[in-house]
Amino acid sequence: MALIGKKDQEALRKRFSEMQHKVKVILFEAALDCVYCPQTKQILEEVAELSDKIEVTFYNYHTEKEQVEKYHIDKIPAIVILDENEKDYGIRFFGIPSGYEFATLIEDLIMVSTGETSLSKKTVDALKNLMKPVHLQVFVTPT
Repeated sequence: MALIGKKDQEALRKRFSEMQHKVKVILFEAALDCVYCPQTKQILEEVAELSDKIEVTFYNYHTEKEQVEKYHIDKIPAIVILDENEKDYGIRFFGIPSGYEFATLIEDLIMVSTGETSLSKKTVDALKNLMKPVHLQVFVTPT
């Protein structure tokens, strides 16, 4: 059974028409000890079917340690979004991208594809003044 309904699929196809370049999505998963891995995998497979600009790769968290270390994954399910040249912007989703997180996932795919964000010029200019790397995390719960 599809997780993304027909009406939503059509809306996503329309949004994905804005994509300019391919995007690579990596899912770190496991068959055991990961409650939301199967649903997360299904969501990503369904999303990828809606655009030829979205490529999804799956890695096993327990057996593909080189990839786990490369992308600094410490929990699953974990989603990494890269551009077509595999540039890593540090975008990570831990847990299932459902609810509001699904919309954020879609926006991130489009932003990585176009190379544009919705940040204001003032914000972009302020970020240019950062003198060292910043590790930003956003935690979301359904409550």
